Amino acid sequence: MSKGGQRVVKNIDAVTVAKKFLVRGYNISPKAAQLICSSEDPEAVIEEVCKVAKSNFIIGEEDVLSIINNLRTSSRKEEKKQTAEETTQKLRVLKEVRNSIVEGKVEDFVAYFNSRLDKISKIFRSRIQPTHIRNLGRFKGETVSVVGIVSNVIERKDHFVIELEDQTGSINCIANGNNMEIARELLGDEVIGVTGTLRGSSIIADRIILPDVPINGERKEIDFGIVFISDTHFGSKGFLEKNWNKFVEWLNCESGDDKIDEIAEKVKYLILAGDVVDGVGVYPEQEKELAIIDIYQQYEFAAENLDAIRKDIEIIVSPGNHDAVRQAEPQPPLPKEFESLFPKNTTCVGNPAYLDLDGVKVLVYHGRSLDDIVTKIPRLSYDAPHKGMEELLKRRHLCPLYGGRSPIAPDKEDHLVIEDIPDVIHSGHVHTFGIGFYRGVFLVNSSTWQSQTEFQKKVNLNPMPCKVAVYIGNTIGKLDFKGG
Repeated sequence: MSKGGQRVVKNIDAVTVAKKFLVRGYNISPKAAQLICSSEDPEAVIEEVCKVAKSNFIIGEEDVLSIINNLRTSSRKEEKKQTAEETTQKLRVLKEVRNSIVEGKVEDFVAYFNSRLDKISKIFRSRIQPTHIRNLGRFKGETVSVVGIVSNVIERKDHFVIELEDQTGSINCIANGNNMEIARELLGDEVIGVTGTLRGSSIIADRIILPDVPINGERKEIDFGIVFISDTHFGSKGFLEKNWNKFVEWLNCESGDDKIDEIAEKVKYLILAGDVVDGVGVYPEQEKELAIIDIYQQYEFAAENLDAIRKDIEIIVSPGNHDAVRQAEPQPPLPKEFESLFPKNTTCVGNPAYLDLDGVKVLVYHGRSLDDIVTKIPRLSYDAPHKGMEELLKRRHLCPLYGGRSPIAPDKEDHLVIEDIPDVIHSGHVHTFGIGFYRGVFLVNSSTWQSQTEFQKKVNLNPMPCKVAVYIGNTIGKLDFKGG
């Protein structure tokens, strides 16, 4: 019997217990009656004993003990169920793409880029008042502002020509002086703003403006822990199983180090940002590097490893380019046949996915576009992947370059625009580790749980495996499970 979620214990003696059984046609031994008196809920025990007593005339100790144990087990299950429900309720998926059918017609591409332009134009409107390109002719010699998609960037001897277009037309913007550095790093297909003087059929740029995020130096403080990992590559011969097991021991507060076990006790969420398994046929001759060749068995192995994690941690799984979903972004969650293998405390989401974890807004994106960013901007490198993530924030888009290494599905809506500013962006993909803080947003690029592959050796990419980012309090720190 409970009231307000708390158990109410009634004082009852053995004589009263015996009377309650007598009116139901049963006798009870003195020791069995004492057991009922000392139980948490005597009334409930009496009711349950009478239900199962049937032809038993005398109720003994064993009959009562069996019922008490059953009630305790049921109570624990109910408490666990309530706890799981409370945890699930506090995890909210704010945005993701679960179903997207794209035919790839010309009108699909037009709708996609119009959606991109419309969404990012809205971001600019609080900062500049843009004019449609077709209407610029009436402002010759005046200062004008435009917002458009970069269709081309041409380098000249002493300036850059940026070809900019919107739904109404196109125009050349001349970037010289300090604007040349900004123009040099434009990726193409991104949306920018330009303010300058209209001369002839071109704009001489005074400012090139990226949509960016507003300056906000505040860090959100939390009293629980969020752990960020990625690129587990279960099924690969290079999967670092011993290191992974040390990580799981830590999550389960069994590392043997009291200091870091105290951190683990606070962990409420674990986010895995893609490349859960190594996949099959992802690149030529991949089968030579697979310990598990069957994709279904790879996910079974992944599920076994996730199932070893304590059940009060909510696990969030997003796919990557090695997973069994479409390659084009945005990617839907893992299919039900694989999701059903995972433990009940696992939630599968799409890539990208915008989450609310007890008030903390987390944007999870596998990070495939980081290859394009690092390749295009020479000052960036895989050694500091969070710096590449800064560029995504500045452009307010997770994959600004269309037609690069990251395939994009030309849906009627561009789901990769960063419309709402998160507290954390979490990526992976490049197998290196980096954490940073940019204008109020934590940047986390998780490392991998796979040793260096033959392909990585060829391109001279040195992974930083087994490094884990943990968000507790008002900062994000690093734990390293590579050594010892």
